[in-house]
Amino acid sequence: MRMRHTRIRTRQRESHTDSYVRRIPLVVGQSTNPAAAASTAADKPTLSSLFCRQSIERIAPGSAVFWEGDAAKNIFEVVEGTLRAYRILNDGRRVILGFVRAGDLLGVSLRGHYLYTVEAITPVEVRRLPKHRFDSLSEREPHLNEQLFSKLCDEMAAAQDQMVLLSRRSAEEKLAGFFLLMARGQVQKRGMIIELPMTRLDIADYLGMTIETVSRTITKLAGCGVIATVGRHSIALLTMNALVALAGGELENPSFQEAYRRRHAMA
Repeated sequence: MRMRHTRIRTRQRESHTDSYVRRIPLVVGQSTNPAAAASTAADKPTLSSLFCRQSIERIAPGSAVFWEGDAAKNIFEVVEGTLRAYRILNDGRRVILGFVRAGDLLGVSLRGHYLYTVEAITPVEVRRLPKHRFDSLSEREPHLNEQLFSKLCDEMAAAQDQMVLLSRRSAEEKLAGFFLLMARGQVQKRGMIIELPMTRLDIADYLGMTIETVSRTITKLAGCGVIATVGRHSIALLTMNALVALAGGELENPSFQEAYRRRHAMA
C-alpha cells in the first residue's frame, strides 16, 4: 500500500511540474502565443496608421495649406491631388521648390515654423496630424522618428533633383528632365501619357525659365516628335531615347538630331 501511495504522489508532482513548465515563457518578456505576438507587432503604430485615423480635409485649388513663416503646428499627408511648394523672394519673384502629390507629407520641419508656402493646384484631400501629438507618440515609439527622417530624406532628394534640372544649360534639357521627373515611378514606354496639372507658369517658376520659353520649347519638342500635347494638362512621351538623351545633354538619336536641326532652321 505504501508503494502505491508513493507512486501516486510521484505522478502528482510530475503532473504539477509539467503544468508549471508549460506556463513558463520560452523567452522572458515574449509571449508563447504566435498569434498574440503577431497582433502586438501589427498594433505598433506607423506614420501611415497615424494619419489613417485622422479625418479628411478638402482644399480648393488656389488655397494654401499653410504659409511660409506660419508656426509649424501640424504635419499633413496628401491623400489626393497636386500642390506646389514655393517661396517669394525679396524682389517679389516666386520660386517653386517642388510639386507635391498623393502619398507625400507636408510640413515636415525640424524648425518651429514652415519654410515655404504650400498651395493646392487641383482639388486636394489631406489628413492633418498635430505635431505635438506626433512628438508625444515618437517618445514612446522611436521608430516613428526613423520613418519621419526617411520622409525628410525624400524632401532632400527632391531638392537635389531640382538643382540638377536648374544646372542644365538649355531649355530643351530642362524640359526633358522635368518630363522624365514627372514620369518617375511609372513604366516608361512609347506613347505613355503623363499628367501635368500645373500651369506653364508653374513649370517656368520651377525650372527658372520664362513662361514664353517654356511654351516655345514644348512646341519645338512636339515638332520634333519627342512629345505630343494631349489636352491642356497632359503630354505623351513619344521618343523616350531622345528624351533621355536630351535630359542628359546629349543628342544621341541621329533622326532626332536631324529633325531638331530642321526645326531650328524653321524657327
